[in-house]
Amino acid sequence: MNLDRLREIIDLVAESGVSEIEIEEEGLRIVVRKNSPVAAPVAPIVQPLVAQFPAAGLELTPSGSNSEVDAAAPAKTGTEIHAPIVGTYYESANPESDPFVRVGQSVKPGDILCIIEAMKLMNEIECEVAGVITEILIENANPVEFDQPLFIIETS
Repeated sequence: MNLDRLREIIDLVAESGVSEIEIEEEGLRIVVRKNSPVAAPVAPIVQPLVAQFPAAGLELTPSGSNSEVDAAAPAKTGTEIHAPIVGTYYESANPESDPFVRVGQSVKPGDILCIIEAMKLMNEIECEVAGVITEILIENANPVEFDQPLFIIETS
């Protein structure tokens, strides 16, 4: 289809009482609509189910607008491990089991850090870095939001 043919189609729709025309020829599909708002295309959001973390050695500080509080609070260093999904955080496989990790424990890639339950599915969150757990930022059986910090790991 050439440009002249396309102009003819647009003029035909503009001059007629037709509000929409759809033409398919030679594998090309064209839809021309009169006086319809243009909608922006919506891309689906796909999130991986692996822990996301910043580069090793990134200095982390608490957020807030009070500069006195920020200056007085000690800076956290290490790799933050974030929740890859929304759900409920569990530190162990069941209430009678020991937690997957504790503060001071060494971890390596592939170690299970916790479980996040989402829509009745138990998602094991695996460690992506080697290091030592320096802080657990959430309590057992609490809800978590996407990208919420869960752990701080001092990388080795």
